[in-house]
Amino acid sequence: MARSRALYEYTEAEDKSMRLGFLLIAAGLLSLLGLGCCWLRPALQERGGGGSANCTVLAVRQLGERFACTFSCGAACRGTARYPCLQVLVRTSRSSVPALLHEDERQLRTNPKCSYIPPCARDDQENSENVTYKQKYWKEKVGSQPFTCYFNQHLRPDDVMLKRTHDETVLLHCFLWPLVTFLVGVLIVVLTICAKSLAVRAEAIKKKKHL
Repeated sequence: MARSRALYEYTEAEDKSMRLGFLLIAAGLLSLLGLGCCWLRPALQERGGGGSANCTVLAVRQLGERFACTFSCGAACRGTARYPCLQVLVRTSRSSVPALLHEDERQLRTNPKCSYIPPCARDDQENSENVTYKQKYWKEKVGSQPFTCYFNQHLRPDDVMLKRTHDETVLLHCFLWPLVTFLVGVLIVVLTICAKSLAVRAEAIKKKKHL
């Protein structure tokens, strides 16, 4: 009995392999739970009730109001500048009511009154030039040409997005990599157990031949 128990005891390398496998299994499960609770659930809520539509520009205008942004000029150097508010009003194929266009969900949350937030520069004039360039882009290059936009009737019925922050590819990776980590851990554990079992059987057969 003692000899049989000794045969089934794992070596140091096998023990490390088993620990690695169980660690990967735990990491994969925790990642799935963490991403599901903290990131995936809000992302699906944002996508719920939403869809795509064809948008056409109705008006492009700058408001007199200016908004503050924070710029960085080094490790310990930060400051505040201002930029004008650009609004792009569009008509969607789903509704006749004009909607305000935004870059994405993140920009919408940062400043729901404007359609564009320029990269924050120290000089207010540079920020104004960036907004004016974007205004010309929507007026002259896009004009009346239809383009794809995204909406969410439940969360923001009066706003549409040019692109989604959480698209299908991001959601796929949210599931894929934790699942791969979990499966690799399971594979390591199973292969270690199988290798040990085969080694024990081979040792038993070898002893029978010598008897």
